[in-house]
Amino acid sequence: MNAWFRSGRPWIWLTAGSVSISLLAMLSLVLLLSWQAMRLFWPQPVYQFQLSAMAGQPGRLLGEIVAVRGQGASAGSGAARTEDGRKYVIRIGGTDADRDFYTVAADRVSARQRPADVLVVQRSFYSKEYGYLQGMLEDGQPLTAVDMPRALRQRLALMETQRRLARELRGVERSGLDQRAERLDSQRRQWIKAGQWTARNQADFGAAQTELARRMDQVDRQLATVEKELDRDQLVLRDVEGAVRMIPLREIERAWYPNHMTTLEKVRLWSGQVGRFVGGSGEDADARAGAFPAMVGTLLLVMLMSVMVMPLGVMAAIYLHEYARSNWLTRLIRISVGNLAGVPSIVYGVFGLGFFVYVLGGTLDKLFYADALPNPTFGTPGLLWASLTLALLTLPVVIVATEEGLERIPSSLRHGSLALGATRAETLWRVVLPGAAPAMITGLILAVARAAGETAPLMLVGVIKSAPMLPIDGVFPYLHPERKFMHLGFQIYDMAFQSPDSDAARPLLFATALLLILIVIGLNLAAIGLRHRLREKYRVLTL
Repeated sequence: MNAWFRSGRPWIWLTAGSVSISLLAMLSLVLLLSWQAMRLFWPQPVYQFQLSAMAGQPGRLLGEIVAVRGQGASAGSGAARTEDGRKYVIRIGGTDADRDFYTVAADRVSARQRPADVLVVQRSFYSKEYGYLQGMLEDGQPLTAVDMPRALRQRLALMETQRRLARELRGVERSGLDQRAERLDSQRRQWIKAGQWTARNQADFGAAQTELARRMDQVDRQLATVEKELDRDQLVLRDVEGAVRMIPLREIERAWYPNHMTTLEKVRLWSGQVGRFVGGSGEDADARAGAFPAMVGTLLLVMLMSVMVMPLGVMAAIYLHEYARSNWLTRLIRISVGNLAGVPSIVYGVFGLGFFVYVLGGTLDKLFYADALPNPTFGTPGLLWASLTLALLTLPVVIVATEEGLERIPSSLRHGSLALGATRAETLWRVVLPGAAPAMITGLILAVARAAGETAPLMLVGVIKSAPMLPIDGVFPYLHPERKFMHLGFQIYDMAFQSPDSDAARPLLFATALLLILIVIGLNLAAIGLRHRLREKYRVLTL
C-alpha cells in the first residue's frame, strides 16, 4: 500500500475522479434544465376530472397534470383506484382566474378521462385556456363555417400576419419617424442658438416638418386599420362547467387539440413553441413573451464588453511584462490587479453607476446634448455603461491570462529576433504577441463566461425587466448604446424571486436558464476554436 501511495497513482485517481464529478455535475445540470424546459413546449394530454362533492370546491376540473405529489399507496384499477396521500397538481389555466394551478387529493377523483375534442388555447405570455370550441364571433356576430376548427386555424394565421404588420409599423416606421422628428427639432434649436434661424432655414424646417407629419398620419391610419382587424374576431369557448367565455382572437397565439394529435403534429407544435420562445417578440419585450429581447441584450453586452476589455487588458499586461521594471511598484500593481479580481461584483455596479453614469455620462450630456437637458441621453443607465462596468470587472482576468501567456514565450525567440535586426516593437508585434495569442483568448473565454452570468452590477447600470425598444434596430445609427436593455440573467432572477405565480414561472425559468447556458457555451466554443486556430498557426514559434 505504501508503495502504491508513493507511486503517485492515488493522485491520478483523485484528480481524474474530480474531473469526472465536475463533468457529471455539468451534464446533469444541462439535462435537468433541458428536460424541465422541454416540458414547457411539449403538448401534454388534457384530462377531465370528476371530483367527489365537497362544499365550496369544484365538482369537475379540466387541465394538464403537472405533478403528482405524496407517498401514498395505490390500490384498485382504472379511475376507481384510490391513492391515499397523493395529490394532483393540475394546471387548469384561465388568465382571468385567480390561480392557474389547482391541487386536489387523488382520493377525490372519482373519474378521469381524456376528451378528444378538448381545445387548448395558448394566450399571450404563455397562459393557457382549456375548454371546448363553441364557435367564433366576427364583429359581434356568429361566424358560420362548415369546419369550425379549420376556420379557427385560418383566422389565427391571419392574426399572426396582422400582428407582424402592427409590430413593423410601431417598431420600425413610427419609431423611425419619431427619431427623425427629434433630430429635426434639435437642428432647429441649434440654428436658433447659433443665430442662423434664417428665412431659408425656417422654410426648410417647415417643409421637413410637414412631410414628417404627413408620413406620421399615414402610418397612424395604417396602424389603426390593422388594430381594427385585430380586434374584430372572438373565440367562443365553453369550459368544463358549461360556462361560455369570449376570448379576443388577438390574444391567442396558438390553439390545438392535444388528445388526438399525432406524434408528428406534436413535434411540429413543439418546434413552433421553441421557435417562438427563442425568436420572441421585440414588441412585448417581456420574458414571458419570448427570450429574444433578453438574448439580444446579453449578446450585445458581451460583445461590447469584449471589444473594450481585450485591448485594455492586453496593453496593460504587455507593459507590466515587457516594459515595466521589476520593482516594488510593479509588484504592488500586480497585487492590486489580483485583489480587483476578488472584489464583489455589486461594488463594480455601484462604481459604474457613480462614475460612468453620473460623472462621465452627465459630462457628455452637458458637452454634446445640452439641448436635450434636463432629459439625459448618456447620463442614465444604459448598454454602454453596463459594458464598461463589466469590462472593468473582467479586466484582471485578461491581464493575468495575457501575462501568463507572455511568460511562456522563450527568451531565445526575443533574442533571436533582435539579433536578426528587428526592433523591440517589431519583435513584440511579430513574435511575442502571436505566440501569446492563445493565452489572450483564454482570458477572453473566462471574461465572457463571467460577464454573461453577472446580474447584480447590471441592475444598477442599465438592465431592466422590460425594455420598450431593443438597443439595436433598423434606424440609424442602428446600435443605440444609450438605451436600457434586457438580460437573460436578470430575467432568471426576476422569474425566480419576483414572479407572483411561481408555479407558472418555473418552466420559463428553466427554459431561460438553459438558453443562457447554451449562449455561454456557444461563445466559449467560438473562442476555443479561435484559440486552437491561433495555436496551430503559431506553433512553430514556440518549438
